[in-house]
Amino acid sequence: MTALKWKDIDFDNRLIHVQRTFSRDQLMETPKNGKDRLVDMSKQLSTVLYDLKMDSEASEAKGVNGSEWIFKNQVGSAIDIRNWRKRIFYKTIAKAGLDKIRIHDLRHTYASLLIEAGESLAYIRDQLGHHSISFTVDIYGHLTPGGNKDAVDRLDDGEY
Repeated sequence: MTALKWKDIDFDNRLIHVQRTFSRDQLMETPKNGKDRLVDMSKQLSTVLYDLKMDSEASEAKGVNGSEWIFKNQVGSAIDIRNWRKRIFYKTIAKAGLDKIRIHDLRHTYASLLIEAGESLAYIRDQLGHHSISFTVDIYGHLTPGGNKDAVDRLDDGEY
């Protein structure tokens, strides 16, 4: 997500168009699976990003260098994720009293919370940009045991 530009955000439909990534600090024109994707934004995330965009535009109007990047350094270039991770992310985690995690672990948390909320693995596959549903099931399938008890109960009730 560090390779997002403002043009990738659709505030009206609350969508993020993921179409590039950084890999080892090299900009890649497509994500690692070779396909771009649309990711849904929550209302809260949409509001936070919109406010960030308004702040960025206000700074630009005051003569501060503008940038097409959402996550940028002080000169408007895309952030160096390794530098950001060391200087900000790990310090923030420690200050919050949390165990040290990798940034990629947040992706797993996102998927796990969607599963816990009852979302389908097909939806989660699309949100994460996995190449197949079997890949998603291989990683997250263990989180859904017993998740379809309502479905088998409907068999008993003759609802099918």
